[in-house]
Amino acid sequence: MSLISTTILTGFLGSGKTTLLKRVLTEAHGQKIAVIENEFGEENIDNDILVSDTDEQIIQMSNGCICCTIREDLRVTLQLLAAKRRKGLLSFDRIVIETTGLADPGPVAQTFFMDDEIAETFLLDSILTLVDAKHAAQQLNDRQEARRQVGFADQIFISKADLVSPEELDALQHRLKHMNPRAPQKVVHFGEVALSEVFDLKGFNLNAKLDIDPDFLKDDAHDHVHGEHCDHPSHQHDHDHEHDHEHGEHCDHPSHQHDHAHGHGHHHHHDDDVKSFVFRSDKAFDPAKLEDFLGAIVNIYGPRMLRYKGVLNMRGTERKVIFQGVHQLMGSDLGPMWADGEAKTSKMVFIGIDLPKDILLQGLEQCLV
Repeated sequence: MSLISTTILTGFLGSGKTTLLKRVLTEAHGQKIAVIENEFGEENIDNDILVSDTDEQIIQMSNGCICCTIREDLRVTLQLLAAKRRKGLLSFDRIVIETTGLADPGPVAQTFFMDDEIAETFLLDSILTLVDAKHAAQQLNDRQEARRQVGFADQIFISKADLVSPEELDALQHRLKHMNPRAPQKVVHFGEVALSEVFDLKGFNLNAKLDIDPDFLKDDAHDHVHGEHCDHPSHQHDHDHEHDHEHGEHCDHPSHQHDHAHGHGHHHHHDDDVKSFVFRSDKAFDPAKLEDFLGAIVNIYGPRMLRYKGVLNMRGTERKVIFQGVHQLMGSDLGPMWADGEAKTSKMVFIGIDLPKDILLQGLEQCLV
């Protein structure tokens, strides 16, 4: 039996998660979807579309979807749904898990790695983060949880963009890109997203997207101008003053204007504690050294490591090694063969909270053959 594809939906308050979920639960889209709602949220969709005085935890909707609220552990709820599906009591093809408001999607994602029983039944497809353009600057400035949600995303949907100026939207997109260059961004209208853009994105599927999302590397030149993601020793000369001045151009973006009030206008958007960087090398990794180093790193920095992902050239195999992790948990898989004439370049991207970039880059350098 094939695995049940699962999507984690996270996002800022007022970003349109409820609109999206309502559509899933009520629209005639012809898919049977189970929505798991975190009960402890500030904004329950129950009140709007469900009769909330029922004790039943699982409610069948008119379009064949199911809504289920979590009273206890997510694992228990997933196992319950899987068991009912096996017995033919419930019919659904996929699951959407909503983490409310300011929840950290990390532990939810980890459930799919950690638990064998869950891993044998469910496949984590992707983490979607909805960002409310109108309030994003404030929320990103004030709330680390909001910044973490951006760092975790495989796909970012920006809603309410029509309520801000083009300059503000541009500033926000730049800022999000610095925090998470892996996740494509899409501007949507109040959380109204085509379901085809929500499901089967394979953001988490180790083998599906072998390259770190192509947009990530395409944007490289642009990032070097900003003197921010110079991730390779050979680019460190980019950090000369000229480049740093270029950064000043973003300084007057509306989302940063609060910074100027303090009289030291040298705060840029990439002062966010959630940041990303890339490691690249044309040399092969020594598998034992790399395992030891990464093990030590996640041991120390795991809670601050949101997502990390890579396509690696490993000594001892002619195949690509695909690797990724969330917090302390990481997994790797053998990918396809390196193609004839393809440069065997390892690429890794790390997204985390105040990660020690130098320690990581130097450590990885030392794991090469």
